[in-house]
Amino acid sequence: SKEDKKAVVSTQSTGVMKFKVSIGKNPKHDSMVSCVGWTVGDDLFSCGDDGLILKWNKKTGDTVQITKLPEGIYPAEMAWFPSNVAGRQSSSELFVLGTTDGKFHLVSKNGRFEKSVEAHNGAVIAIKWSKNGNSLVTAGEDGQVKIWSRSGMLRSTLAQVGSPVYSVAWGPDSENILYACGKQIIIKPLAPSAKPTQWKAHDGLIMKVDWSSVNNQIVSGAEDRKYKVWDSYGRLLFSSHPHHYPIMSVSWSPNGEMFAVGAFNTLRLCDKSGWCYSLDKPNSGSIYSLDWSRDSTLVAGGCGNGHVIFAGVVNQTIEWKHLVITLQEEKVLLVEDVVNNTKDQLEFRDRVVKMSLGWDHLVVTTSSQCLIYSTNNWNTPLIFDLKGLTTSAILLAKKLFLIVDSVQGLSVYSYEGRLISSPKYSGIRTDSLNVNNIALSSDTLVLVDSRDSRAYHVFDVNTGRELTDKPLYHSQEVISVALDQHGNTNERCLGFVDKNNDLFLIQIRHSSPISKLKKLGGMVTTLKWHDTTNMLSALQDGRFTVWYYPRAVYIDTELLPQSKVFKEAGEFGKNPQIVSFLGHHCTLRRSDGSLVSTAVSPYPTILQNYVAKTSWDDAVRLCRFVKDAALWASLAAMATAAKELNTAEIAYAAINETEKVEYISYIKEISNKAARSAEMSLFCKQTTEAEGTLLQAGLVYRAIRLNIDLFRWTRALELAVKHKTHVDTVLAYRQKYLQDFALEESDNSFVQYSKEIQVDWTTIQNKISMELENERGK
Repeated sequence: SKEDKKAVVSTQSTGVMKFKVSIGKNPKHDSMVSCVGWTVGDDLFSCGDDGLILKWNKKTGDTVQITKLPEGIYPAEMAWFPSNVAGRQSSSELFVLGTTDGKFHLVSKNGRFEKSVEAHNGAVIAIKWSKNGNSLVTAGEDGQVKIWSRSGMLRSTLAQVGSPVYSVAWGPDSENILYACGKQIIIKPLAPSAKPTQWKAHDGLIMKVDWSSVNNQIVSGAEDRKYKVWDSYGRLLFSSHPHHYPIMSVSWSPNGEMFAVGAFNTLRLCDKSGWCYSLDKPNSGSIYSLDWSRDSTLVAGGCGNGHVIFAGVVNQTIEWKHLVITLQEEKVLLVEDVVNNTKDQLEFRDRVVKMSLGWDHLVVTTSSQCLIYSTNNWNTPLIFDLKGLTTSAILLAKKLFLIVDSVQGLSVYSYEGRLISSPKYSGIRTDSLNVNNIALSSDTLVLVDSRDSRAYHVFDVNTGRELTDKPLYHSQEVISVALDQHGNTNERCLGFVDKNNDLFLIQIRHSSPISKLKKLGGMVTTLKWHDTTNMLSALQDGRFTVWYYPRAVYIDTELLPQSKVFKEAGEFGKNPQIVSFLGHHCTLRRSDGSLVSTAVSPYPTILQNYVAKTSWDDAVRLCRFVKDAALWASLAAMATAAKELNTAEIAYAAINETEKVEYISYIKEISNKAARSAEMSLFCKQTTEAEGTLLQAGLVYRAIRLNIDLFRWTRALELAVKHKTHVDTVLAYRQKYLQDFALEESDNSFVQYSKEIQVDWTTIQNKISMELENERGK
């Protein structure tokens, strides 16, 4: 009905997730806490103006004094050595501390000062480790930004400005430095000749910036009481309304899905696109520092009144068909079946880190285990240990799932809990992987290269090995990827959007995949494959678009625009993102966080199911009943791909493709099966496949004639010479072609053979007649 086609706002609206905030009755520090930092484990270190460095254990609630700074020295910022750097276990127990005396200090987790370095004239305000752990960046009251080696040796002074630099951040590839100076944000490449990117970001002094290594987005907070989200080119993605007080701290979660914002008596949890999940008003004073636990479940903040605030992410909700899973507490999940109106509660011994629902399974990772539930049985999950891994993403396919760990790498498991493979490539950075640059199906895995996003790696999930010797390269940076979930493995299709917002389709497991790269359209911002068919949805140029059969681009490009439908996307708001494409509905998330569902015709799904069962008569009856041109075009493409000539002829006739109907009628009259198959391949513009079919069937003359008709003269002569037949036929048609266009022969091969072989049209016609007669007998 018309009402079904209208967008409906879901009951799951903005503010689903929230922080569960805890703050002690009495502060452990005597004055403001200027910096906090999580260790690899569950311990948090805090440092305040009282000079105390305290260690907090979240599990036990204990607080221990580690050491105390000398009198008159005050901390500014601390940074723990990155946990995702392989082979440096000892370094991960080390943190760096910037202080007001112009020094930074390398401090062990036991409180021992390993080294102190004179760094700036005035306070060291900001300090950060690079993502790879090879370098440090410091920014000071003197307006200088400096790069240091891991051991504390000065490498370079990157910038020198006239005012203090309050915040710095490394780019995802550790090749760029982001720093805030006054109202400006500057991105400075480490390469000496590269030009910096600079823009005015706020109307007040910028207090804090952070750059996510996962989604490559920047968040900033300033004295103008706003926080803003930017892309790496300085384009504004989101700007908040003014708060009551200046924004003092911002911090991305390690998984790149959300960030926290701190101000006076204010703590916000925000989605990566900028909209706010929740707002808390703790009695904290200004929150000067925020840091996330490695598993993105907890954030800690250093407060102006001496408190350290802890906030755990709860009420996270995921949906699939009739099931809704909600993280009620850090160790408790609520399962709701909205059809049967039943509820189940799942309890865990450790806090839940990540969960994913789909394909009749729920996969949950905690800080020590992975649990696999069947949606038919919530009582007895399959369980295996994760050995302290930090899960950053879980992707599900029909037969298997993928766990992405920011330290240990990628692991593919069956739903029986068996490890299938551990795909990897040289130089992989798993901390930068997210749902946009990973695509998974039951047989294939695609990863966008973390070093060069123009490249993408294709793996067989059963072996964990790459299918190509080298990664595949696109002309532009690849922004998001998605694999179809159904059909023949050898025809597996990858859809991806590049930096120019162009949408491409590629048959990723083809022997020459780049030859199967086709553009579907431009101005695309988000895409999603259907769960049970190979329909593809996308937001394209302000429209919600569905391709009923995107593989038509390989069969008949003229059918592609005819087999898609669209509706205006204005009802979905600004910059919506497709969340899921299940059954007859597609769910999108608006820029304000609310979920919107829109109906999609059920008939393409029914049609593809008929085709999968080769029920061609039923498919034709369905199209005649629906009387939809897009459905007929889809059937024409599918029938042509399956070489089902009768159905293809009916479907093309229904969309008034007269010339193609006549050509199909001509093909049907060809008695030889191989010749008929080759003509269908030629109809689909698959010249190489057509030629191969003919040669394999021994129809050399037809293969030669195919190349002659396509004016592929060199290839026609090569085949004639190789098979020692019809060389005179090729020469005769070549001479006729040159005479018709009044041209001179310029190909040396043809000149040579023309001297050696006499052309006699009578002999040639007799040979052709014999060839056709022989074909009829086969």
